[in-house]
Amino acid sequence: MTFVQVIDCKTSHPDELNRLMDSWAEATKGKRTATHAIMGQDRADASHVVEIVEFPSYEEAMKNSNLPETDRIFREMVALCDGMPSFTDLDVVRDEQLNKGMVARFFEEVVNGGDTDAADALCTADYREHDPSLSSYDVGLEQAKRENEEIFRAFGPQVTVESMVAEGDQVCVRFSFKGKHVGEYKDIAATNRDVAGTGHGTFRCVGGKIAESWWNVDDMGLMQQLGVLEG
Repeated sequence: MTFVQVIDCKTSHPDELNRLMDSWAEATKGKRTATHAIMGQDRADASHVVEIVEFPSYEEAMKNSNLPETDRIFREMVALCDGMPSFTDLDVVRDEQLNKGMVARFFEEVVNGGDTDAADALCTADYREHDPSLSSYDVGLEQAKRENEEIFRAFGPQVTVESMVAEGDQVCVRFSFKGKHVGEYKDIAATNRDVAGTGHGTFRCVGGKIAESWWNVDDMGLMQQLGVLEG
């Protein structure tokens, strides 16, 4: 179970405290078990600073606490604070990244469901799609739907999301796909050949919808499977 430690303190030296966190990251490189650290400053009180550190588990957090570098940095942090910092230990019982959920719905409803109209509810009105396999590297929603319909009719692709990572407003997806060439694709008549491949997609989300996407799929491998290019 993911574990989070919240460190709350008052300090007259927020800049020095921030630099101390840099020092901790450098000193524990290759040793620390922390996976994510956030430091925030209260907008209403600049002396109020909160740090949130995430670990894979409580046990991993304890390993991190026992590092001599962590102990040294802690003592230096206390010296910068106006009083002893408070610590809150939290077991994470829910971690929902909403943008990842939106992208997962896109793959399930639009791609695997073959329903390009479902993109209307999932994408912004000014959505842009960047894909070297389309007629232009920068197309709007309606054109993207039309061109992707050809792909869906030709192959009936089924995509498996292998991994998904979110940071800020972007979600990156690594996926694999399988299909069968049963319809014309780029003037290539149906061959009835099975096809498979891999790809990556990056999505930028705004206001709970997908505003932009970038795609890279193994098109050369696909053409080799169709017999258009030599393997």
